[in-house]
Amino acid sequence: MKNKTLVLGIGNTLLGDEGAGVYAVRVLQERHADRADVELLDGGTLSFTLAGPIEDADNLIVIDATQLQGAPGTVRVFEGEDMDRFLDGHRKSSVHEVSLLDLLTIARLAEALPARRALIGIQPEFLDWSDVPTGDVARAIPVACDMAMELIERWRHEQGAGAPRSGDATGRELPPAADSGEFPIATNVRRRRG
Repeated sequence: MKNKTLVLGIGNTLLGDEGAGVYAVRVLQERHADRADVELLDGGTLSFTLAGPIEDADNLIVIDATQLQGAPGTVRVFEGEDMDRFLDGHRKSSVHEVSLLDLLTIARLAEALPARRALIGIQPEFLDWSDVPTGDVARAIPVACDMAMELIERWRHEQGAGAPRSGDATGRELPPAADSGEFPIATNVRRRRG
């Protein structure tokens, strides 16, 4: 199918809010599994094996826990070149095999980087052993899912109208959302003292 969008949720669901992207893809699978124009993929903690699906996609949306310097549960969208600049400026050491920036670089070198691409970042609160997100992040996950679907619809309409708006960012940043009741919430989170 032409104009297929890959929605890639990344993160580790054993580290509390770090699993936000994976939790988001699970919500999207429940709500939109029948969409032929959308591929929903749990990217876990990233691997070189994700390079192929990224290169094969017409459009790419990545949902991940991201340090936005905002309140926990803040959601922000970075589109096109703004996504690239954000990832390049926020390199972090990783215990994973590969970073998202590495995967995008591989796609760029293969001349297969999706022109329409976005990162939907969710500000985490707690990144330690827990198999559920904190309340603020749990409430932000459906918001991130809605943003992903809005992007998919906009890109679908733009596809019919012509070229993508490369580098155009929505610039939207949303504060923590109200409780949706969709996720178990970590209620007795202990904070590490630095």
